[in-house]
Amino acid sequence: METNNTKMFTEMFSEFENDAEEGQKQKIEEINEILDEMDEAEFYSIFTKEMFEKIDQMIEKKKLTLENAILLLKHIGYHNVIVKFFKFDFHVSSLRFRIENMITEEEKKKEGKNEKPLVDLCECNLLLSNGFISEPIISVCVTYVLKVAMSKEEGEEARKDVEMALLALSNTMYYFIEQKLYLKEIKDIVQYHQEHRNLTRLAYQSVWQFLFCRLLCDRRLEDVILNKLQFEREAIRELEELTKCIDWKKNEDKLKEMEEENLLERWIIALNIYFKEFQIRKKEHVVLIECIVQIYQASRSNYIEICNLCICLLKVILIRKNAEIEDLLKGGAVEAVLEEIQRPTLDDEMVYHILMFFVNASRRLKEEERKEMKRKVFEKLEEEGYEDTIASLFETFDFLNRKYYDELSLDISNYFVNI
Repeated sequence: METNNTKMFTEMFSEFENDAEEGQKQKIEEINEILDEMDEAEFYSIFTKEMFEKIDQMIEKKKLTLENAILLLKHIGYHNVIVKFFKFDFHVSSLRFRIENMITEEEKKKEGKNEKPLVDLCECNLLLSNGFISEPIISVCVTYVLKVAMSKEEGEEARKDVEMALLALSNTMYYFIEQKLYLKEIKDIVQYHQEHRNLTRLAYQSVWQFLFCRLLCDRRLEDVILNKLQFEREAIRELEELTKCIDWKKNEDKLKEMEEENLLERWIIALNIYFKEFQIRKKEHVVLIECIVQIYQASRSNYIEICNLCICLLKVILIRKNAEIEDLLKGGAVEAVLEEIQRPTLDDEMVYHILMFFVNASRRLKEEERKEMKRKVFEKLEEEGYEDTIASLFETFDFLNRKYYDELSLDISNYFVNI
């Protein structure tokens, strides 16, 4: 069904062919404001393969200048990465191959190479491709985009250029990229920011996102991330600052709210990778767990996506044994999961994550700790009606076993009474 946002976009886009270059540029800025308001369904309905084919044809027929096309595609790519629309058809469109061919042709030039449009095209490709970039192209894109990301220029426009470059690099998914292409530069960017605080919050998070994408293919990065760049210390500070600046009662400024909400989600997803990949216990884990619990409690009423991400992250920390069970108890993780299990709108997936938390917690608890946890479970569940909670969860067990391939006992009381 067509909404106001999709209708306005369609009307503006249909007028592109009749506009001069400056008129197109003005409309592109107006389109960006519409993109700020779009939800996932609206975005999917607009940016189909057919839409990218239209843009490609407009470039081919010179009805859309390359400069304006890049401006439009950067706006689209920015929203693609921030909101993470995975069902995105850019990679199967002729526009993707046009951009890759243009990058290749410009890169091959021995003389007269124009780096500005080359960098812009590389950024567009990284922002839009979602993991579908030709292997020879990825190293070219990383090399040129890093040049922009390393800029130390001051001023709002320069900071935005660096932010866009780092955001593009953060969308490189699971490619293996040789360390020689990026590691020295990325370390310089992080360490300079740690000293001077020159990056925007999104730019700084994007640096870490890029590193974690590399970590999944290159275990040699562990020492750099853990020790040289002090990831956990940095994550704690960023989470604490974001928690303070978000209006958890839902700010009327929707754009500001979305930016901060999405940025916090990106940090939690990065932490999920961190705890899955690193089996190391550090004293900072207690503080980090406390941060996650604090975010969970703040988000529980109005930010369900963040709330769910926090519970899943606590489960990962427990299962991967990154923290002592005492640290999880001290940090408030068990209380947070107990609070969540009483949510009246709890879906099957969250029931699964919660039950797996308790299953693995019970295996790691000593006898006296198990009794204390059992007492806390009883107290929490009795507040809302223990039998009702048990009955409501029992109905989901067969489904959960089939969906997640786990042997969860049909005697659900085992998770709460006999643990």
